[in-house]
Amino acid sequence: MGGSMIVRGIIWIAVLAAGLYAVSCLGLYLFQRHLLYFPDPAHYTPEQAGLAGVQEISLATPDGERLAAWYKPARPGAPVLLYFHGNGGGLYLRRERIEALASAGYGVFMPGYRGYSGSTGSPSENALIADGLLAYDYLNAHGVAPSQIVLYGESLGTGVAAQVASLRQVSAVVLEAPYSSIAAEAKAHYGIFPIDWLLFDRFDSAAHIGRINAPLLIMHGSQDGVISASSAHALFDAAKEPKEYAEFQGGGHNDLFDFGALELIQRFLAKHLAGGLP
Repeated sequence: MGGSMIVRGIIWIAVLAAGLYAVSCLGLYLFQRHLLYFPDPAHYTPEQAGLAGVQEISLATPDGERLAAWYKPARPGAPVLLYFHGNGGGLYLRRERIEALASAGYGVFMPGYRGYSGSTGSPSENALIADGLLAYDYLNAHGVAPSQIVLYGESLGTGVAAQVASLRQVSAVVLEAPYSSIAAEAKAHYGIFPIDWLLFDRFDSAAHIGRINAPLLIMHGSQDGVISASSAHALFDAAKEPKEYAEFQGGGHNDLFDFGALELIQRFLAKHLAGGLP
């Protein structure tokens, strides 16, 4: 009698555990984009951000959405950095970054993702890649040649930059705190779940980076607690030459400019681009 009760108790515990696991899988499946994208939907103008000489551009997408983008034209002969930002905040949060890059003489074109910064729609990998190509084509159509376009990706945006660079001609690519794929990062954080079956947006940069035919700079912080250095190294290994890897000792996920990243970018672009500004 006692033995059968123990067996029934074990069975019930197993059933309960399986049920909780199934519910967790369902929750992860349904709410995964809430774990990947953290938009600030508020719309600010460049003037409200205190950015002189920066204009707001409205990009109309083929599927009827509108994207807010901030644009600071480059000095004559200097490149424009087509900048894809990270998964949190929006354009306003990057105002100091835009100011730093513009003060160095570069142009900066930073589109706001769908659902961010007053842009309409909802973010997804397919949408962000399509919008990244749209932003590239806008610059090209407005007189910025491929030889003057540098793709810059920050964190989540490195996945956008890598795919756009694999599909368009660019002069150089800079990836700040990149990952090999979102699937790899998800497995590192949620390894007990069947990520390959659940994931919508994979941003598999490692699968695309080998098709980039431009000088590549990858920057990572030794103390990055969000994306592991091993993930960035895997991406670097999959890339073609010429390529450079820089690890900032003590640097985290969002603070590489405090450790000399801007100066490194300047040296890298001056080395590989005509008019790259020393």
